[in-house]
Amino acid sequence: MAGAGLSCAVIARALAERGHQVEIFERRSHVAGNCHTERDADSGVMVHVYGPHIFHTDDEEVWNYVNRFMQFKPYVNRVKATTGGRVYSLPINLHTINQFFGKTLRPTEARAFIESQADLSITDPASFEEQALRFVGKDLYEAFFKTYTLKQWGISPNELPASILKRLPLRFNYNDNYFAHRFQGMPADGYTVMIERILEHPAIQVRLATEFEPAQVGEFDHVFYSGPLDGFYGYDIGRLPYRTLDFERFDVEGDYQGCAVMNYCDDSVPWTRITEHKHFAEWEQHDKSVCYREFSRACGPDDTPYYPVHLVQGDSLLDRYRARAAAQPGVTFVGRLGTYRYMDMDVSIRAAMDTLGEWLAKDAGR
Repeated sequence: MAGAGLSCAVIARALAERGHQVEIFERRSHVAGNCHTERDADSGVMVHVYGPHIFHTDDEEVWNYVNRFMQFKPYVNRVKATTGGRVYSLPINLHTINQFFGKTLRPTEARAFIESQADLSITDPASFEEQALRFVGKDLYEAFFKTYTLKQWGISPNELPASILKRLPLRFNYNDNYFAHRFQGMPADGYTVMIERILEHPAIQVRLATEFEPAQVGEFDHVFYSGPLDGFYGYDIGRLPYRTLDFERFDVEGDYQGCAVMNYCDDSVPWTRITEHKHFAEWEQHDKSVCYREFSRACGPDDTPYYPVHLVQGDSLLDRYRARAAAQPGVTFVGRLGTYRYMDMDVSIRAAMDTLGEWLAKDAGR
């Protein structure tokens, strides 16, 4: 098992409970991958070390699974955005629309108004920019999405697929819950403790600070690999593009911004957002606060990959790697890096469950 993040943890636990011996190699000194959390010694704040992770899902089986290992506290992600010197609520909702345009529209009036702002000549949006112009019109697009997207992805919004924006809702009521899923929450003691509990089984051995090498595949009955897909092949035909994140931590007394996430949509501000981590655990009280300024840039060879970059014109290099992976004996590629997909945590867990089920079915048929 290569990696001790969510995907491999779920698969490892299921295999262990079926009587298999599982060995996990994790190059970092901790489990949980990028959703690693740790308690700050000075402030007592639970810090999301590699950036914030909010658990949200409509998948009841997945929700029950994580609650098996950790109590989840209620949490609603209410994102704010600074643009043009003012603060608004995201996702765009009735309050955002009325505040931005200086109006007092009712839901039906707002719907008609936004439709009048939209570029109706765009019938089949292919790019992020086309989707936005058809979705909310030029003014809202330029205020909330255009520059933020340039900072986040480093390329023009007309080169990015429309699917990126389709994940964000547009609401004609005053609901400012960033997500619309039935189940939303935060693990009471953090994600790392939750994943440690998933891996707490006598048949599971975790080797921290130990890199798995592709040359080791033959030493095991089967390998589930959650490292970078291109890295497995030594990047021999090129590197798949990723964005990485840099975090500039600063600690303050009291409350810095009054919310967990504040997006910065103007090009005069170099960071994409500031996260204030004590607000991710609203049931706790802390006099001090830990904040991150977040910067996005192209991922280099020594950086941590976060977001796979998919372009409108397609991914020919990815297609070549995926073809090799599909034919790779003794290895199943899993997780966001192994499958080169952006996946929320619930999707990662569901994909791990489904992948294991398919592998077990094939193994039984051999």
